[in-house]
Amino acid sequence: MRNLLEIQKQLLPDLMEILKTRYSILHRIMLCDMIGRRTLAVSLHMTERVLRAETDLLKSQGLIEIESKGMRISDAGKKLLESLEPIAKNLFGLADLEEKIRQAYGLRKVVIVPGDSEVSSLSKRELGRAGAKALLSVMGDEDIIAVTGGSTLAAVAEQLTQPSSAHVKRTWFVPARGGLGESMEFQANTIASTMAKSVGAQYRLLHLPDLLSEDAYQSLVQDVNIQEIVQIIRQSRIIVHGIGDAMEMTRRRKLDSATVEAIRTDGAIAESFGYYFNDEGAIVHKMMILGLRLEDIKKTEIVIGIAGGKSKARAIHAVLKFGQEDILVTDEACALEIEREMEEKALTT
Repeated sequence: MRNLLEIQKQLLPDLMEILKTRYSILHRIMLCDMIGRRTLAVSLHMTERVLRAETDLLKSQGLIEIESKGMRISDAGKKLLESLEPIAKNLFGLADLEEKIRQAYGLRKVVIVPGDSEVSSLSKRELGRAGAKALLSVMGDEDIIAVTGGSTLAAVAEQLTQPSSAHVKRTWFVPARGGLGESMEFQANTIASTMAKSVGAQYRLLHLPDLLSEDAYQSLVQDVNIQEIVQIIRQSRIIVHGIGDAMEMTRRRKLDSATVEAIRTDGAIAESFGYYFNDEGAIVHKMMILGLRLEDIKKTEIVIGIAGGKSKARAIHAVLKFGQEDILVTDEACALEIEREMEEKALTT
């Protein structure tokens, strides 16, 4: 298929552009559920006249449905998009980038979606869809799956659908740690329960603050009910987590100035699992939390990191250097920045 595409690019370059255009239109309509022609034209940087001709053709092929309030993709259109996904990766140059990053960090798989999820809500939704698909591809019938919080994981939860397995009801979703203290929909407890309900699985919650004092930690760690759920969390076969910029996470957690300065001085650029990582992937600071520990992460069978946006590139690099990731799901803007930094590092070594 790849060789055929290369031949077509040389002999029929116009055909490739038409294919990219029509794929982009279908894909954008799918992400929006329902969208008007004018809004779609603006989002794709096309004139309404050109777009009308394309959507009329797609409608005649039964790939979209046009109503008075806008356009929606048909079931046939969804199936076609799913079939075209591997080809689209090559069309937009993402397949080579995925493989380059996969090899550089020794990952099992890298998935890159088009766009920049920091500036586009549609790209964020697509990142969530890709993350959900990655999770479903490795999820078994009787798994324990630990998830962290954040807006990206919330987007994944929104896109999860019921898998074909009839035994998924024996799978458990659990929070990787306590709540962050931010918006309820972004907390790990909420995301774990939403994911479980979406796929028809079960869930357990950990009703604790994200950060604990030494006294609170020592008190809670003795609680029988807390011990039970923490033991379940630490038996997770799959971890699904976001990746944050270190300084941004210190602000969100409202850490005191002395702790923030210590984290900065130690060179932390990324945060995940409650650990702060420097550029070489070394842990330079960890928070007092109940949930997944470093030794639990190291023995987990599958770790899926999901994060996007150009500004996350250095943070993702640091977590990948830590060396426990198996699958990375990110967006084009972030992947290109990772590639650029990889090339810069190669030139200086």
